[in-house]
Amino acid sequence: MAEELEDITSLPSDEELANYSDDSIRTLEYPEHIRRRPGMYIGKLGDGSNPDDGIYVLLKEVIDNSIDEHMAGFGKKISIEVSETTVTVRDYGRGIPLNSVVDASSKMNTGGKFDSKAFHRSVGLNGVGIKAVNALSSDFMIQSVRDGQIKRVQYCRGVITTEEPVVPTEEPGGTMVQFTPDDTIFRDFRFRDEFIMPLIKNYSFLNTGLVLIYNGKRYSSRNGLLDLLAENMTNEPIYDPIYLKGENIEIAFTHANQYGEEYYSFANSQFTSQGGTHLSAFKEAVSRTVKDFIGKNNIEFSDVRNGMVGAISIKVVEPVFESQTKVKLGSKEMEPDGPTIARYIGDFVKKELDDYLHKNLETAEAIKHKVETNEKERRAMSGLTKKVREQNKKISLNNRKLLDCRVHLTDTKGNPEKKLASSIFITEGDSAAGSITKIRDVETQAVFSLRGKPKNTYAKTKKMVYENEEFNLLQAALNIEESIDNLRYNKVIIATDADVDGMHIRMLLLTFFLQFFPDLVKKGHVYILQTPLFRVRNKKTAKRGATKKKGSDEEIYYCYSDQERITAIDRLGTNAEITRFKGLGEISPDEFRGFIGPDIRLDRVALHKEDGVGELLRFYMGKNTIERQNFIIDNLVVEDDREIS
Repeated sequence: MAEELEDITSLPSDEELANYSDDSIRTLEYPEHIRRRPGMYIGKLGDGSNPDDGIYVLLKEVIDNSIDEHMAGFGKKISIEVSETTVTVRDYGRGIPLNSVVDASSKMNTGGKFDSKAFHRSVGLNGVGIKAVNALSSDFMIQSVRDGQIKRVQYCRGVITTEEPVVPTEEPGGTMVQFTPDDTIFRDFRFRDEFIMPLIKNYSFLNTGLVLIYNGKRYSSRNGLLDLLAENMTNEPIYDPIYLKGENIEIAFTHANQYGEEYYSFANSQFTSQGGTHLSAFKEAVSRTVKDFIGKNNIEFSDVRNGMVGAISIKVVEPVFESQTKVKLGSKEMEPDGPTIARYIGDFVKKELDDYLHKNLETAEAIKHKVETNEKERRAMSGLTKKVREQNKKISLNNRKLLDCRVHLTDTKGNPEKKLASSIFITEGDSAAGSITKIRDVETQAVFSLRGKPKNTYAKTKKMVYENEEFNLLQAALNIEESIDNLRYNKVIIATDADVDGMHIRMLLLTFFLQFFPDLVKKGHVYILQTPLFRVRNKKTAKRGATKKKGSDEEIYYCYSDQERITAIDRLGTNAEITRFKGLGEISPDEFRGFIGPDIRLDRVALHKEDGVGELLRFYMGKNTIERQNFIIDNLVVEDDREIS
C-alpha cells in the first residue's frame, strides 16, 4: 500500500484516545474513502506479480459490466486491449444512458442493476465496482454510445478533468472504459498476460455465443464447461466428461488418475475461486448420487471425489458474495423466496445425473471402478491408525523441522492480510536452513528443513506419505492432509542449491506435490527460489570492504545466469573477481538478506494442459534411465570456459 495511505492496523495512542471528540468524526466522500481504504474494495494491492493482485480486480470489474450486458441479451462482442499499464474495454451493448454516465462512473451506490428486471442475474449489484476503478486510476475515461449519440468523460483519481457534451456519432452503440491504475497506490505494477489469459478464457467458456477479442486474438466457446475442463486438465480423463445443463445451472465433471479434487465454480459468470454455497452443494449432490447409484454402504463421499475434476456454473438472482472481490458465493437462495441453492442443485443433480448413469452404462462402470479403487486404497491406509499418524506429526514438528512464523504462532485464526503474505521455505540441510533462518522475516516467513534427499514418489500411493517421516511432517506443516483449502502459507517456496544435487531434490519435491497435491500447483502456491549463481566484484574495492552500490558505479554484481556473469565481467574487466555459489549455505546471512527480502526472485510453478503431467513425471522420474541418458547427451550444452574462482 502506498505510503500516503493511512495504516488502519495501528492502534491509537493514549493521547489520541483522550482527545476523541465530535471533531474526530469525519465523513469520507467519494473518491477519498476508496483511496484511503482500497483493500475494502479490491482486496490486496500488489504489483501484478500474483493473479489475486488488485489491478486484476480492477480489470475484472470493468469486464464484468460488459459481461452483464451480454447476459442481459445485448452485445455479442467485447474488445479488450491491455498493455503493461493501461486497459481498454469496449462492448457493443446498449450503452449507459447518456445523462447518467457521470453518476454511473463516480457516484457511489448508483447504477442500473439494483432493479433485477433490467439485469435479472447480474454479477455486479452494488453500484461500487466501476467507481473503485475510477478512484484508483490516475487516468480513467468512460465513453457511452447510445442511439447515435456519444458522451465521454475523463477523470484523474476519481475527479473529473474533462466532460465533453453529448454529440452525434456514427460509432456503433456500447460502452468503452479506459484506465491506468494509480502508481502511487500500485507500486511498480505491470499487467501480466499469464494471469489475464485464464480470465478471458473463463469468460468465453461461461458465455457461449460471446466473442472476446483480447489484444487482437479471438476467443469464443461452443461447448461451455466441457471446453473449460479440456483446457485445464493436465491428466487424461478416465471417461468422457459428463455434461448436464438446466435453465440456470450447468455442470461438467470427470475423473483422472490423480489425487485430490479439482473444481472450478462460477456464479453469474463470476469465477468464485474460493467456492461457496453452490460448490458445496455440487460436491455433496454428486457424491450422494454416485454412491446411491453404486449401492455400497462401505463407500464414503471422499471415495467418490478423489481424482474428480469438475465445474459448476449457476445464475442467481441478486447474488450475495462474501466480499466486494466476489471470490466466494454466500447466497443461500437461488432467488428471493425461491428454493435454496442446496436444494436446487441437489434436485437437479439427483435427477439428471442418475438418468445419465442409467443410460450410459460404460461411463457408469468407469466411475464405479474408480470409486472402488479409491475405497480400497483408503482402507489400506486405515492401517496407519490415527494415533500413529498424529504421533508422526508431532516428531520435531515445531522444533528441528519447522520454524514457524509469528502470523501462525501468535494468531491461531490468522490475519487475512498477513496470511496472504506468509510463505514457507523448504530447504535442504542445516546450513541452508541456518542462513535463511537468521535473516528471514519472522512475521511471515517460515522454514522447513529437509534431511537429505526425499524419496521418489512417482507411481506410489498416498500411503507412502504417512510411512515416510519427511513427507508426513511436510504435509502436516503445510496443513494439507485433509484439503489444500487449509494451506497455512500462501507461498510454498522450494529453496535448494543450484547444483546437481539441489536440482534433484527440487525435482523430487515437485514430483511429491504433482503426485499427491496437484491442485497446490494449479492454484499457484508453489514457487522456486532463485538465488545467484555467481558473485562478480571488483577485487580492488573488495579489499577495501566495498559494499554494493546502485547505478553505474556498482562494484558488486550478483548474477543469476551465465549471461549476467559475462556482462558483469565485461564491465569490471581485469579487476573482476568471480565467486561461484555452490550451495545456499555458502552465502553469508548478510548477503542472503537481499535475496529473500522485498526483491526476492521467485519462479511460480505453473501447469498447462500441454505439459502432460503424467508423461512428464514418467519421463523424468520413472525407471527409463537409458531414455533420460540419451536425452541428456543429445541436449548437452558446453558452458562458457571462463575461469571461475
